[in-house]
Amino acid sequence: MGELADYLVEHDANFRKARLPALYSDFRSQKTLNPDGYHANISAWLLALARLASEGLLSRQGSKSSILVFDIDESLRRSLDSKQFGQPLALGTVINEALAQKDLIPLQGFLQSNQNIYQQQQSWSQIPWNIVGWALRQLGVIDPARGEDKIPKGNYVIMKNVEATSRELGARISEKTPRYDRVFTKAQFQALFASVLAKEQRLSDTDFDILLKFLSRDKDMIEYDGHTVRIRGSGEARGITEEDASIASIKELTSSLQHQADLLNKRIDELDQEARSAVLRKNRVAALAALKAKKRAECSLSTRYATLNQLEEVASKLQQASDQVQLVKIMESSASALKGLNAQIGGAEQVESTMDRLREQMSATDELSAILAEPTGVILDEEEIDEELEALEKEQKEEEEEKRRRKEEAARRREEAAEAAEAIKALDGLPSIPTGDAPERIGAQSPTAETGIANLALDT
Repeated sequence: MGELADYLVEHDANFRKARLPALYSDFRSQKTLNPDGYHANISAWLLALARLASEGLLSRQGSKSSILVFDIDESLRRSLDSKQFGQPLALGTVINEALAQKDLIPLQGFLQSNQNIYQQQQSWSQIPWNIVGWALRQLGVIDPARGEDKIPKGNYVIMKNVEATSRELGARISEKTPRYDRVFTKAQFQALFASVLAKEQRLSDTDFDILLKFLSRDKDMIEYDGHTVRIRGSGEARGITEEDASIASIKELTSSLQHQADLLNKRIDELDQEARSAVLRKNRVAALAALKAKKRAECSLSTRYATLNQLEEVASKLQQASDQVQLVKIMESSASALKGLNAQIGGAEQVESTMDRLREQMSATDELSAILAEPTGVILDEEEIDEELEALEKEQKEEEEEKRRRKEEAARRREEAAEAAEAIKALDGLPSIPTGDAPERIGAQSPTAETGIANLALDT
């Protein structure tokens, strides 16, 4: 025990450890106290059970469940036992809610019903819950008097897995365009798609019965009469036709003969090797027996190949005739469409009359445009305007010339002031001339000289 619980903890985000206490508890009271939490737990369990079924894990626990079908009873609760939290106490409520919401549907009811399952769901959802509850109690699904969380025993179709598988099949069959490629016997259809749709698992016979019923009744993707399957094409008539049955039979017989031919080829190789071995052993009797058996096998193989050639020729003619029928239908619809369009146009006379009116109105439009383009209002003296523009340009040029002259004069003055300052600095750097008898006089004259030079620079 505990394997399924451990798997869910590892692979299902809804079963992270923080949520396990809520999921394994008896959360039935939350339906009124905390509806959001209640429905979140229900949804998490339904997704988990669908995942376990699709991975084939329920069947490994001893259940007869398949990818699309639950075969459940109270043993399911034990299979989901957690080492830390024990068995899920509200698992029966989960199953009951799934039945009420049509997420799970009883197997026999699903297969025997001719009504679209989605229409049934809509009508079911319009029934008040108290009536639904009464119906489930009559079936023994809900037992409120005892307050037990009973798991209803039975086989139930898992709608989430059915829808997921049908989407996968829809992607696989969308590439098949010719009618010949879209027709199969049930056995051919199952052999072709069984392993592809279920990945590592294989769809059982019951799974395929469910899938074919769902695709034909509820999704309108195929036509199916219990023996022949035809993937629906646009504009095709409903129901399996005699042509469909013939194509399916030919394809199945061709496949069977090809398989027999492969076996005979293998048998001929074995007998040839056996005859050679007998010759090496000098066992003439065994060699003759092997050669006779080889000859009979070669005759049978020749017959099979002749029949295969005939079937392939018939199949080619059928496919060609089917394509021609489709082509004629397209041409008929195209002819009807062209006739309708030509009727809307009104014939050649109507077109010619329309073109005459169009040319007349285009000519009138050109005439109006020419009138509107004529000049109106005061006529201006262009020469006077040109002279005024030249005066403005001359005035602007004189202003710019004056500004330039002023800038040059200011720059010249700054340059002369800088040169005077440099001269004063140079004079300050010259050494003093010593004299023995009049140091004070010389010293007194120096400031006067500097002042004179400075004044000279300023005057300049």
